[in-house]
Amino acid sequence: MSTSAADVGATRPSLGQVLDFAWGRGPFTATEAMAGASLTRSTTIDAIDTLVETGVVRELANARDAGEYSAGRPARRFELPADLGAVIALDAGDTHLGVTVTDLARAPLAQVRADLDPQHTVGQRRTAILRHLDAALTSSGVPRDRVLALCAGVAAPVARDGSSPPHPDGFWERTNPGLAEVLAGWAPVVEIKNDAVLAAAAEGDLGQAVGCRDYIALIAGERFGAGAVVDGHILHGAHGGVGEMVLLDHVRGVGSAEGLGPAITRIAQELLASGKVAADGALAELVANGLRADRVLALAAAGDPDAAQVVRGAGEYLARVVAVLGSTYDPERVIVCGAIADAIEPVLDAARDVLRPLLDLPAPTILRSHLGADIVLAGAVSTALASARTVGLPRLVAQRLRG
Repeated sequence: MSTSAADVGATRPSLGQVLDFAWGRGPFTATEAMAGASLTRSTTIDAIDTLVETGVVRELANARDAGEYSAGRPARRFELPADLGAVIALDAGDTHLGVTVTDLARAPLAQVRADLDPQHTVGQRRTAILRHLDAALTSSGVPRDRVLALCAGVAAPVARDGSSPPHPDGFWERTNPGLAEVLAGWAPVVEIKNDAVLAAAAEGDLGQAVGCRDYIALIAGERFGAGAVVDGHILHGAHGGVGEMVLLDHVRGVGSAEGLGPAITRIAQELLASGKVAADGALAELVANGLRADRVLALAAAGDPDAAQVVRGAGEYLARVVAVLGSTYDPERVIVCGAIADAIEPVLDAARDVLRPLLDLPAPTILRSHLGADIVLAGAVSTALASARTVGLPRLVAQRLRG
């Protein structure tokens, strides 16, 4: 019996089986549901009729009226409406907040973006998140009682109860200011997840890891964070700390968990200070105009030899990070994620060139994510939809059956 069937009630497991079949399928007939849910025809029709009566499944025009059937008795057609409910996803970073509301087919209904002050107290951060969350739901037009699941991503390890352990400077507590408790009443299922874990969920659902059972989603912008999937399971750990990159502080040739953005600017500055690049070249001019990773990468793409040296150095740095992940988790793929991924392919090429000798195991394939800066939100949507399917929707059915 599926989780859905258990939630609807042991006396009517057929309801859960039909719900599982109908999720994300579009229009279907009773014959299709019978085969897909492995039920008898009479049980299938009884379950569908019950779901139609509760308003959870919608009956459509029959096949003849829809122009899909021309002879004999027309088949009845049904669907699980995408607008039956909604899910909410949040990406609560140190300095930013993204909130999106989608229907059950993942179509966006509302989105809010805002800056967060990293100097906020825990209370101020909670207030800001709740204000923007309420604004997003109001904008979507979805009543709060139709929100079936909520998932929030934070830049901190997250234990199974949604809490984050204490951090030496309080960063994790500020980033996750008790969100499991604060958001508890917003949906039947509320989940708080580490941002890299959600990046891994997004890559497995929509991105470079579809169909892959062993991979790392490596958030690589300001600081490294890794979402690890082994044997098809996202790893968490006792305190949600799997994928925390403090171990890089102790790796020779790496020395910290700084992401590729800071690493590129640091390497550029070191080359300039060493005199190994032209003092009057284009790379040197970037110092006066603002030495940013995207500008260095653009300069390298334009063929500047000094910027190309920076790219090679960043590739060697990344290769050492990937070697650590390869030795620890034995992934098939390492996917570099985040906004920086859009322009990072030359660095990945450089990393591929030097990775193989750093490992005894077969080297993982290094790939660039195509999911962009909103990858954490995308993973939060995927996670919330999965919870809506297995918990939120069956609870809605159970409530309607009770009257």
